[in-house]
Amino acid sequence: MHAFLKRSIDLLGSTILALVFLPISLAVAIAIVIDSPGPIFADTPMRVGKNGKPFKLFKFRSMIVNAHTKLRTDPNLRKLYQEYKKNSYKLRKDPRVTSVGRFIRKHSLDEIPQFLNVMKGDMSLVGPRPYYADELVEQQRKYPHTKDLVKIVLSARPGITGYWQVSGRSEVNFDKRIKLDADYVLKRSLLLDIYILLKSPWAMISGKGAV
Repeated sequence: MHAFLKRSIDLLGSTILALVFLPISLAVAIAIVIDSPGPIFADTPMRVGKNGKPFKLFKFRSMIVNAHTKLRTDPNLRKLYQEYKKNSYKLRKDPRVTSVGRFIRKHSLDEIPQFLNVMKGDMSLVGPRPYYADELVEQQRKYPHTKDLVKIVLSARPGITGYWQVSGRSEVNFDKRIKLDADYVLKRSLLLDIYILLKSPWAMISGKGAV
């Protein structure tokens, strides 16, 4: 019953929110086109979804074109890539981020297209963070005690927002973040989802912890 209700809320909520955010989405798309050359949507690697199934996550482009590939293959960015991995796959000062990208990332506006992922069934409105495959491999090597937590997290659909996002967001390192995600999966309920959804707008507006 919980799974049916959660999916029903996901479909209804993502449809309504996509329509509500449509004017903002159009404004963001125009700003991206004016700000830097390249597509409106980000060309990012596949994410790991429920039961380890890879899926394409939709995001507005906040970086230069081919940013993820360049970070991993460009010899000039080797030092930056090592810092990226050391800091739980987050960079506080990322030279790849565009001017518009900094603003939309701070306020999570780059994540609006993920309502399409929810409609498709790849994601939920509330759930664990959608991780990159290489991120999970690297971070489990760094934090070997998190392997069982990762298994728990991958038993659920990833979410647009989640427990760790409203409890510190990007300021939380991987070991603490995956623990929060696993705790959510083990405790998940409609009341907990509502609590997280109610706290999420302030996280977006304030941009607290976002990078």
